[in-house]
Amino acid sequence: MEIRARQEYLEELATLERRALDGLDLVVAALDRTVEAVQHQDIELAELVIADDDVIDGRYLEIHQAILTLLATQAPVATDLRLIAALLHVMKNIERMGDQCVNIAKLIPIAGHEPPADERILKNLVTMGKAIRAQIRQAKRAFADRDVDMARDLVRQDDVIDNLNKECFQLAIEIGDEHDRREWAMTMMLVARALERIGDNAVDVGEQVAFLVTGLFREFEDASHPGEEVLPEPSSAS
Repeated sequence: MEIRARQEYLEELATLERRALDGLDLVVAALDRTVEAVQHQDIELAELVIADDDVIDGRYLEIHQAILTLLATQAPVATDLRLIAALLHVMKNIERMGDQCVNIAKLIPIAGHEPPADERILKNLVTMGKAIRAQIRQAKRAFADRDVDMARDLVRQDDVIDNLNKECFQLAIEIGDEHDRREWAMTMMLVARALERIGDNAVDVGEQVAFLVTGLFREFEDASHPGEEVLPEPSSAS
């Protein structure tokens, strides 16, 4: 009886993980629509992105409540607690990625139906979107497979996204003095920044993979010293 109860608990935990990671698929769908809305200045599609964010928020609440129920009714061992803690972090990242898609969608009507768009900036934004899409997919695989090397590779991909974000900023500065064109460029700078933050959250999911496997939390990169892995501080003798 006890073995059966334990098996049912493990199956419940595995189902919870699958439901949580499927939240990353919801983000990919939202991101695809968001990038398409930006590319074509599609206000109706942007409104759909905003409305559908309730689905991502609903998944966040579902997993959060299920985890609380699991903690209240079961006695997770250390390894299980590590997975539960990682899933809570991942769901928060998913919720934030959805929010960034909404932030972008809300910017699209500001630019208008036929804005004086610059194709170079739009091309960069679409490229960023495709790179982030691949990044989110990889983060999901890394978590499901407990693959730390795959998770660490997210940093390399994120560097590409960061560089595209910087390039968008530079293009916006150089776009000229025409008021409407400059206003559109400034709006697209905000779009690029929001996309860059989605990429950062994908890296955060990767960091939870390392935590899940090793039991130690380490940021893959320190924001103040890019390229340097953050190591845990040595414990001081009392």
